[in-house]
Amino acid sequence: MAVAQPAEPDPPRTLAEAHEAVARIRPPQKAPLTDWLAFHQRSAAMYAEVAEIDRGHHHEALFMAERERHRVTEIKTEMASSTIGEK
Repeated sequence: MAVAQPAEPDPPRTLAEAHEAVARIRPPQKAPLTDWLAFHQRSAAMYAEVAEIDRGHHHEALFMAERERHRVTEIKTEMASSTIGEK
């Protein structure tokens, strides 16, 4: 008999659901930068999608998506500078 896998939650459709989903996938504070990069990329995509669905919170979701994209840029810069420092 096959063991049932937990169902993947439905994608968020509201800003509140997006906040909850982002909180669930947040890596531990000491996680490597690659984990944080993936987290912020996924969060940005999630908020951008919600902005098109939850029209009552369109601007707030767009703001959150932009904030996550900004954090992606910061992490990429941090990763690049730490790579340069290793050489």
